Amino acid sequence: MAKSEWSFKSAAELSAALTAKKVSAVELTQDAIARIERHDGKINAICVRDFDRALAAAREADAALARGERKPLLGLPMTVKESFNIAGLPTTWGWTPQKDFKPAEDALSITRVKNAGGVILGKTNVPVGLGDWQSYNDIYGTTNNPFDLGRTPGGSSGGSSAALAAGYGPLSLGSDIGGSLRVPAFHCGVYAHKPTYNLCPTRGHTPPPFPAIPMERDMAVIGPMARSAADLTLLLDVMAGPDPLDLGIGYKLALPEARHHALRDFRLLVIDSHPLLPANADIRGAIEQLAGQLSGAGASIARESPLFPDFTEASRLYMRMLMSFLGAFLPPDILAGARAGATQLSPDDKSLAAERLRGITSTHQAWVFDEGARAGLRAQWRQLFKTFDAVICPIMPTPAYPHDHSPEQEKRRINIDGRDHVYPDQLAWPGIATLTGLPATAVPLGLSKDGLPVGVQIIGPFLEDRTPLKLAELIEREFGGFVPPKAFDD
Repeated sequence: MAKSEWSFKSAAELSAALTAKKVSAVELTQDAIARIERHDGKINAICVRDFDRALAAAREADAALARGERKPLLGLPMTVKESFNIAGLPTTWGWTPQKDFKPAEDALSITRVKNAGGVILGKTNVPVGLGDWQSYNDIYGTTNNPFDLGRTPGGSSGGSSAALAAGYGPLSLGSDIGGSLRVPAFHCGVYAHKPTYNLCPTRGHTPPPFPAIPMERDMAVIGPMARSAADLTLLLDVMAGPDPLDLGIGYKLALPEARHHALRDFRLLVIDSHPLLPANADIRGAIEQLAGQLSGAGASIARESPLFPDFTEASRLYMRMLMSFLGAFLPPDILAGARAGATQLSPDDKSLAAERLRGITSTHQAWVFDEGARAGLRAQWRQLFKTFDAVICPIMPTPAYPHDHSPEQEKRRINIDGRDHVYPDQLAWPGIATLTGLPATAVPLGLSKDGLPVGVQIIGPFLEDRTPLKLAELIEREFGGFVPPKAFDD
């Protein structure tokens, strides 16, 4: 089939084409549906199709455009992570017992997307409980990376990243607590933004069958994914703002503008090493090249700073606090095993695995002290951002790796430059922004020597989301961004 001129365009480009009547919303939706039907047998990104309602929404969008209406997402086909409630469609989070659960109403973020004119094609695949950097479950099977079908697309928003890379619409919605927006974006060479904590209300991004009520889930956020940096801001502005059922009663959102609008004005701290988990040669090389490009464009680049928080202690704290939250939802037999294991830990065992075990079995008193330590970290970051505008660092230590569905993640290994490391220790890199609720934008930097995407995250100051987003946009404009996978670039 001849290559469509629309499949890999940005949302901004498609909106301009719709306004200029160069294409219709129905045509864009049909193009995306045709790509899904043509390619998704191999990729398996779209686990729930909603094509009839998508086409109906596209027809409504065309009618609105003909009336002269303008909305941020009007007529744009897009996908949504399976974990978001959409009325009439299953929400399972990959749990087999919930395979027939269908919510009665949309998540708040979905309502906002629809009100902005977005055309939802369907839902994208996830790992069980959103708890892996691979996206497979017994209900919907395995999602593959469009750049190499034998490798993970990332997780837990892996279906969304694979859908974007394969040309199934320019936008998607995802979520993140352990890198679940940034990691799949990195593994599939697309963009994602982990917003400042609680910037985008999560009502309706709810584990089934729990009710969709306003609730803060510690460190967990929802956010936008796209093939272009500017499109992240477009979708974030639709999703962001307090829930009208609680904080919205008294608060309104007023995000500050980006600190700078030219590369030469940015003061950047570039980090490529971690004392507990190195990044491999591919990632370090990509960061080195980017640092050189940014310096050449006039940006101020530092490679170290005494203001940077203790990376080792921050990673240990993140592991405890993350698993203190996630561990609350573990089955009784797993919890019992964790308690038994924790009693065997030596006080001198400061490995990240030991900290995860301590977190699962943490008392509320221990959590309160950890929360105090986190407040101290936030204060350190505030000081750092008086000297620097953003921090650039890895998202993960290696490009996408082969599928590994062995059941115990603590026994899996990730190979970094010939040396094996504990699989969940990779949490250290995305955790740098997650622990303190900072905004972080995933930016692709081309392909490795093996043809796999590489990239970085840009971490910005609390509630200054527009600063890392603007820097990502400038990097894309000056040095390039998304590269389509050759096998699916048709």
